[in-house]
Amino acid sequence: MRLKNIDTVASISPEEFKKNYYNTRTPLVIKDLAKSWPAYQKWNWDYFKEKVGQKEVGIYNNVKSDAYTPINKADDYVKFGAYIDMIRKGPAEWRIFLFNIFSHAPELAKDFTWPTHLMKGFVKRAPMLFTGGEGAVTHMHFDIDLSHIVHTQFVGRKRVLLFPYEQQHLLYRKPFEVLSLADYSHYYDPEKSKVDLQKFPALQYAEGYDLILEHGDTLFMPAGYWHHMEYLDSGFAMSLRALNNELTGKLKGVWNIIGMRNIDTLMKKIRPHGWYDWKQKQIFERSGKEILRKVS
Repeated sequence: MRLKNIDTVASISPEEFKKNYYNTRTPLVIKDLAKSWPAYQKWNWDYFKEKVGQKEVGIYNNVKSDAYTPINKADDYVKFGAYIDMIRKGPAEWRIFLFNIFSHAPELAKDFTWPTHLMKGFVKRAPMLFTGGEGAVTHMHFDIDLSHIVHTQFVGRKRVLLFPYEQQHLLYRKPFEVLSLADYSHYYDPEKSKVDLQKFPALQYAEGYDLILEHGDTLFMPAGYWHHMEYLDSGFAMSLRALNNELTGKLKGVWNIIGMRNIDTLMKKIRPHGWYDWKQKQIFERSGKEILRKVS
């Protein structure tokens, strides 16, 4: 993989942001955007445990989903407070995603400011918390609704791998899904990396970004960007979503949710093995064509 550093700024004007990042679909890390929020100081494990510790949540392990795994099915359910106790003790490869903590503790929404000076279209009913223990992995995917994401890291560090949507076939995208067939776990560590270039040779041509998010860092992730995330420490982050500002992007996001996902779910039920075999063939045919384009 051909990886480079992401642009990083302490702060940025709305005009510069829109010209150089929003309009060009270029990711960016803003170091100080969240540091004026009350959440920067207030949000920690004890605070969350006090607010929603008794709420039962679904937790997920690091096992990559296969052709027959139900979409977003949790691997276990525990109370949020018990989950916090577990991951605070040390490495614990369990994560929570799409947890709308604000529906259970609405007062938390007063702890941050929506960055509407940078972009419009935020879906204010759906800020989401993403939590993971040290060693937890969010496998390579893109967000199905093709929204822009403003992702702020709080407790802990997280390593992130990013690729533009257009590199989907170099990344071995599964047809009718938002997931990659390849495993990118520990991609940054030659001794532990699960990146298999013999099985997935097109990955060597993929061009993306490698970065580490720390407390207070905010990542602007443009619509459709592929992302793989690994928790270097136990920690959490909040994602704010803004609707795709292009009509074609909005329509494609609707198709992904209503059309693509339902077709995939149906085919997994009525013809699982044939559907799986067809997908495998398509994945490698498409990646093969991308390799030929790169070497010709």
